[in-house]
Amino acid sequence: MNIKSNEKKENSTYELVIEVGAAEFQAAIDKVYNRQKNRINIPGFRKGKAPRKMVEKMYGAEIFYEDAISLAYPDAYEEALKEAGIDPVAYPQLEVLDVSADGFTFKATVTVKPEASIKDYKGLPVAKPEVKVSAADVKAELKPYIDRASRLVSVERKAKKGDTAVIDFEGFKDGVPFQGGKGENYSLELGSGSFVPGFEDQVIGMKVGDEKDLDITFPENYTPELAGAQVVFKVKVHEVKEKQEPEVDDEFAKDVSEFETLDEFKKDLSDKLKARRQEQADRDFETAVIDALIEKLECDVPQAMIDYRADKMLEDYANRIQSQGIGFEDYLRMMGLSMDDMRAQSKTAADRNVRSDLALEAVAAAEGIEVTEAEVEEEIGKLAEQYSMEADKVRAAIKDEDLRRDLSVRKALELVKSSAKKPAKKAEKAEDKEEKAEKKSAKKAEKAGEKAEKKTSKAKKTEE
Repeated sequence: MNIKSNEKKENSTYELVIEVGAAEFQAAIDKVYNRQKNRINIPGFRKGKAPRKMVEKMYGAEIFYEDAISLAYPDAYEEALKEAGIDPVAYPQLEVLDVSADGFTFKATVTVKPEASIKDYKGLPVAKPEVKVSAADVKAELKPYIDRASRLVSVERKAKKGDTAVIDFEGFKDGVPFQGGKGENYSLELGSGSFVPGFEDQVIGMKVGDEKDLDITFPENYTPELAGAQVVFKVKVHEVKEKQEPEVDDEFAKDVSEFETLDEFKKDLSDKLKARRQEQADRDFETAVIDALIEKLECDVPQAMIDYRADKMLEDYANRIQSQGIGFEDYLRMMGLSMDDMRAQSKTAADRNVRSDLALEAVAAAEGIEVTEAEVEEEIGKLAEQYSMEADKVRAAIKDEDLRRDLSVRKALELVKSSAKKPAKKAEKAEDKEEKAEKKSAKKAEKAGEKAEKKTSKAKKTEE
């Protein structure tokens, strides 16, 4: 391999012209020939036994060139990058310039990380959400426990919303029963919305032994056979049950939790809810800080860099889906998505991720943030514990420079977050203040007039 030229171009790109010599090219051709020889027919030779020279004589010396170039260029490209000290951030654009038995030359247009700068990254106007938990919130957290401890009790009255009615039903379209429209001793919670719209509302008010015809129109977005159809359901009620909730006291708390008192149980629910909300608030705050930071970034981001990140994100997502035993194409069909939809989503996320990385790296550079060896070792230890791996294996799997970069970016983010400030209230314009004062005076005058009028009216009545 020989770098014939290395030229810096616009938009954070380098153009390398790389030459692969005869020895390397011929070695690649030999490998291609050995892979393909069993599929080549040459009269007078058994499959796989024809010499390479004979094959080239019959089909042309160029028969193996294309595959040999594909085999040889990746190593040549990687070697050239190392020699030139270039760290690509996207797939290269490759073009073969010439090829012969003496080797080939190709041009690689390589995208590198752009120069980025950032100013005024401290004191970003981002407010941290305040987390609160109300008594109503705790009550809502208690509800699932109450529901699970509740029991259904038969009642001799008309069914109402929230009751469970045990019913027989059968649906008819144009007087003919339709498939899937029949059920016996079916327990239907009234108001649950589990049946077709209008069905449960018409069962409300029925009591044990009642029979009734329900006129129902299916929604337009229902199954093709019944979409928009007018049908009749014949319904008979066998039983009406009401939900009886338990007494929510200390005994209830003992039954449904590990706590001895209701107050302890409520406090635990409140603490856990607050912790969840705090986590979400922290995530929202971090997102808002990064969005504000990106606005400060001064950088021309190459589209190739965003496209590359989007491809990697989509590839990782597909691998996660397939690791669950679901084909990615099957998953897309189930979700009603196309590959174009996924690529568009990935590009949007990739654009933000690339810009946030560049912004945080610029902050780290501006602050002279450094990562110590002790911090690297600590992070390796955390990763080893997280993935149940030996520290040496983690160290071998992750490049030291990548780990240091991640840690420095993390430090930069914490610095920016810690310096963020609650946005100042906008000062009112003088005209707005005057207008408000005039309105306030007018209201006062109006109220004073109303009071005077009432007093006059009262005085007149007294005189009369």
